[in-house]
Amino acid sequence: MIKPVTHKRIRMFNTKDTYPNQSLNNDLCQAVVAGNTVYVRGQIGSDFEGNLIGLGDAAAQAEQAMKNVKQLLEESGSDLSHIVKTTTYITDPRYREPVYRVVGQWLKGVFPISTGIVVAGLGQAEWLMEIDVIAVIPAASTISD
Repeated sequence: MIKPVTHKRIRMFNTKDTYPNQSLNNDLCQAVVAGNTVYVRGQIGSDFEGNLIGLGDAAAQAEQAMKNVKQLLEESGSDLSHIVKTTTYITDPRYREPVYRVVGQWLKGVFPISTGIVVAGLGQAEWLMEIDVIAVIPAASTISD
């Protein structure tokens, strides 16, 4: 019996490769497409090769995170204009303005709903911000396996 495809995983990885400084062994992915909805994993200031961009600079990290979001949405059959919700995490309230300024430039004219949270820390001490998004895939688009 063939199982119906209910979702597609984008950029699968294992945490033992991604975070060698931690003793984790979890299978994850960067995004999941379920129906016409795209759920993008929290993106930080690191590129997909694991290089941190903007050490100590929340705005530079937000810029890289949004580049990642854009790429993941495109790989999923969507784009930035179809984001419906963002959740932004910052490790210091003083980062709110520089981070939101960057995110706002990327999402000008999109009008998503948005939640912002100040947290005590993220997965690595050098990460100053993280953003995850939910987007939709327009009806005219299709996802192939």
